[in-house]
Amino acid sequence: MKSAVVLFTRDLRLHDNPTLRAALDASETVLPLFVLDDGITRTRYGSAASRRTFLTESLVDLDVSLRRAGAALDVRRGDVVAETVKAVRRVGAEAVFVSADVSPYARERERRLDEEVDLRLVDASFVVPAGDVAPSGGTHYQMFTPYYRAWLPAWRGEPHGTPRAIRLPDGATAKPPSAPRKASLVPGGESAGAESARRWLRDGLAGYGTGHDAVGDDATSRLSPYLHFGCVSARALATRARERGGMAFVRQLCWRDFYAQLLWGRPESARDDLRPRGDRWVDDAERLEAWKEGRTGYPLVDAGMRQLREEGWMHNRARLVVASFLVKDLGIDWREGALHFFDLLLDGDVAQNVGNWQWVAGTGVDTRPNRVFNPTAQLKRLDPDGAYVRRYVPELADVPSSDLAEPGLLAPDYPAQVVDHAEAVAAFRKRRGA
Repeated sequence: MKSAVVLFTRDLRLHDNPTLRAALDASETVLPLFVLDDGITRTRYGSAASRRTFLTESLVDLDVSLRRAGAALDVRRGDVVAETVKAVRRVGAEAVFVSADVSPYARERERRLDEEVDLRLVDASFVVPAGDVAPSGGTHYQMFTPYYRAWLPAWRGEPHGTPRAIRLPDGATAKPPSAPRKASLVPGGESAGAESARRWLRDGLAGYGTGHDAVGDDATSRLSPYLHFGCVSARALATRARERGGMAFVRQLCWRDFYAQLLWGRPESARDDLRPRGDRWVDDAERLEAWKEGRTGYPLVDAGMRQLREEGWMHNRARLVVASFLVKDLGIDWREGALHFFDLLLDGDVAQNVGNWQWVAGTGVDTRPNRVFNPTAQLKRLDPDGAYVRRYVPELADVPSSDLAEPGLLAPDYPAQVVDHAEAVAAFRKRRGA
């Protein structure tokens, strides 16, 4: 074909981008397009200022890379389908290439696009695309371990390289992205993501299997924002990590694919319990606010929630602890927690966020639905010297590590515990009938 449009969504990179590669193979000229979709920015899912800034930096970086290859990124704002149709008409494109996604919103966007243009969906966001592996007689897995066994041998080929030349359609005018007013705490874009991935594979991967739970050491990759926006290829990252024997990290990338295929197979789980437990949630605005602000009186919970507010990110083990505390100590609906995370997380992702929250709530895929993370026991295990707590809760800077796990007032300006853990968990089990 003569010309095509590549609609970038969550694949903001040139390296190992199968969608872009498919368009370049099929068409003589390509218009790279990104639409700042009003349908997302109007929702709470699009409300995180940190994500907007990271996205803007990623678009600027993508435009720079495209210009080096002889093209440019055309950035428009509005309804994604209407703006894509306009772009098709401007350049006389014969097809639109877009990376397939799994959220209900993305799939509805694909359906609408397919009604208006010759849509070519390409898998570019996951190591193994949703639906590529499935249990006998089903469309998706609901248990991780059998999925992991099927997922490992299902990888496809070597990652694609970075295209050296991209030719724009004749007469195409690309509207460049605007630079952000304020720099992101974590720099967005493929350039920063590639450098972070190289550094992680070189310096961090080997110790991940034994050190990733220690919240004070922060021995995780911090690549989740780059994976969410597609600044780094999940397939390329998994391939390189596997070559270096980093299977503990590869397993975490599998969890990302697992939750994606789960949401793809059960789209209603974005809002409804995957496995209803008959929960009677507690309506307590005061305690919910204390949890959001990191004022629960439990140091590990408060450190995690303050890290989230300050950085737009939280260590994964801390995420499990703070989520368990909200749902099982305070008895508050997991959806309140998921929405708060979406408000602040730089890596806010529907499939991962909802999947993890439902896992902790016991309404998802956890085989132990009444599992509780004791915030005091987890503090002793995950942060024995108190480094993580003191980093984010300065009121406790002078409290000895041995005292951080003790009940009561730890410092004059630090709040008392909002609930007694043992009593709260007993009340939760009684409500659930466990």
